[in-house]
Amino acid sequence: MKKYILFLFFICSNVAFSQKITDTISSKRLNEDREITIGLPPSYERHQNQKYPVLILLDGDFLFDAFQGALSYGNYWDDLPEVIIVGISQNKNNEREADCAVDAENGLPTEKGEAFFEFIGLELLPYIQKQYRTAPFKMIAGLDTTAGFLNCYLYKDIPLFDAYISMSPELPTGMEEQIPERLALIEKPIFYYHSSGDGDMKKMRNRIIALDEVAKKINKPTLNYRFDDFKGASHYSLVLNSIPSALYQIFSVYQPISTTEFNEKIAVLPSGYVDYLSQKYDVIEKSLALKLPIRLNDFKAIEAAILKNKAYPEFEKLAQLAKKNYPKSMLADYQMGQMYEKTGENAKAVKSYMTAFQREEIGDLTKDMMIERADELKKSLPKKGKPGKKEAAVEEPVVEETPPTDAPTEAAPTDTPPTDAPATEEKKKE
Repeated sequence: MKKYILFLFFICSNVAFSQKITDTISSKRLNEDREITIGLPPSYERHQNQKYPVLILLDGDFLFDAFQGALSYGNYWDDLPEVIIVGISQNKNNEREADCAVDAENGLPTEKGEAFFEFIGLELLPYIQKQYRTAPFKMIAGLDTTAGFLNCYLYKDIPLFDAYISMSPELPTGMEEQIPERLALIEKPIFYYHSSGDGDMKKMRNRIIALDEVAKKINKPTLNYRFDDFKGASHYSLVLNSIPSALYQIFSVYQPISTTEFNEKIAVLPSGYVDYLSQKYDVIEKSLALKLPIRLNDFKAIEAAILKNKAYPEFEKLAQLAKKNYPKSMLADYQMGQMYEKTGENAKAVKSYMTAFQREEIGDLTKDMMIERADELKKSLPKKGKPGKKEAAVEEPVVEETPPTDAPTEAAPTDTPPTDAPATEEKKKE
């Protein structure tokens, strides 16, 4: 409930999420001009090489601000990625009824409904992709009439969209049987979300639940399915419950490692903690077409798992990953220092910490910390023997004589699991 209250606060306070652009497309399919609203992410101008997923909003007149607020809130905490939002105007002259016209017998788009169906796929999306830097991942969302209509894109052999948000859909004829059939047959990865509420319209609600009864039995790795039935929600209030739930479902893999993920999926592994981290970000890139540097807090989570399970050799692999993601920082040398220290090779640990000292600070890793760790370990090293004694001499490392490696280093390790903390200060400033 707290999350939804904060979400409403973000909407009402009109947080600056993006550039908001009103545009008009002259459509040959519709034989008319159609107004659209485009929301560009805050980083769009700063990150010239970044591409962004696209969210097409039917009923954009009233759904745009609600989705924009949810995405703004989620991105502030680094739970949701930045997205290009495209809202289609359908309510100034009640265009939505004609836009979503379907055949009464087979439930397929007919007349202007077919023209609107083609307008989105053949005119609107190509226009957005030409004008803006879009990632391949595409989503579509709607409410009641438009929610039912957007399901028609699932009838294509290769569906146009990757994710579907169908809020209290008014399902055309036969759709409660046909959509589960299509979800079971489609080979490409699909995210499918739909919702209702106990205060929803009974005629629509019964068919929505019938769809869920069949769809929830589908067991295939390429289908990410969710149905929400909100208690105490009316047909319209369920929208503000559905939006964050749908977005957090679709972008669950994007989110930083949480305490739950750490305890249930990572800490229980017998080994392969660094592989888990690499695979998590590979999935983000593959499924959402987003290439991200590994978050510092996620490095710390894997650090904690290594320490908790005494899997110290994995620090070397973690250092290699740190070097790739933060090549100028002290993160990688710091990880190597941890490995040497935990395996009793204190002389090598001192050298790694002193090398880290010469590199850029990152997160809560500082030069003072590296010096303190090195100085503490030096106390355990054998001293040079005095004349007449046969003690092995060990020369203390000198900063000037330690050539820097190309390895970076990250936030201080801890054997406590990660928390669901907000994004770092650096993230907020960006």
